[in-house]
Amino acid sequence: MTLRTRLCATWLMATLIVGSSLAACAPRSDSQKPRLTMFVAVDTSGSFGSSGYYDDSLTFLAHYLYGHLNGLGGLAVPRELFVGSIGGQSADEPKAFHPIHDFSGKTVEQIEADLRTWFPPTDTLTDYNAFFRQVARISKERNLVLAPISLVVISDGIPDANGQKGQAAYTTLDLSSLDYLTRNLTLRLAYASPKVGDYWRKLVPRQRVRMWTVEAEVMKGWKDQMAPDADLAEQERLWKWVRDNVDYRVRSTSA
Repeated sequence: MTLRTRLCATWLMATLIVGSSLAACAPRSDSQKPRLTMFVAVDTSGSFGSSGYYDDSLTFLAHYLYGHLNGLGGLAVPRELFVGSIGGQSADEPKAFHPIHDFSGKTVEQIEADLRTWFPPTDTLTDYNAFFRQVARISKERNLVLAPISLVVISDGIPDANGQKGQAAYTTLDLSSLDYLTRNLTLRLAYASPKVGDYWRKLVPRQRVRMWTVEAEVMKGWKDQMAPDADLAEQERLWKWVRDNVDYRVRSTSA
């Protein structure tokens, strides 16, 4: 190899290294950023309304949505957000989903007031399957199937199954429409009892859906993380608690 050839090869290698370093340091374009989609369901059955956790759950959810929409404490900002209800007067009753536009730019107090207006606990049934099917339909219609999807279910987790009681009722929950919807879908159940959460993890049939449950007694602790008289943007303990307990990254379908 001649001296000129060696110099050209050295220059080319240096150019490639510098170019790679600049590309790694460059900010991501919008198309490269994670495109998280969030679906949130509120249990509007009378049984959850009388459980003693309904009021606390809506106050928490208002903070949770506000924190995510504003990216507080490192929470992921969703590109898409849909909030609906789990419940009905009859089986397979479709429900309206409120889009991200109904929450953007609002305060926590305004979001909570809207949640209480939209989702009163007056339904007679808890119909999870209808919610799951609507999530699958919306995801396909809006071409959201390539994005990570987080389903947050605010509920006691007790299904109303046709004639099925006890543990058998949990085997009627149908996640088949979600299993192969996207490569990364996590279902998060908050405000269930420890026994119900265990039933969801062990008895609900699923293939690829990742499951995470947070017991009602644990959820009650979110208020203890708030520093008095501090702005929401400065509530680091609260947002860390949310990341560690509700938004925990599940890596296996067996979790």
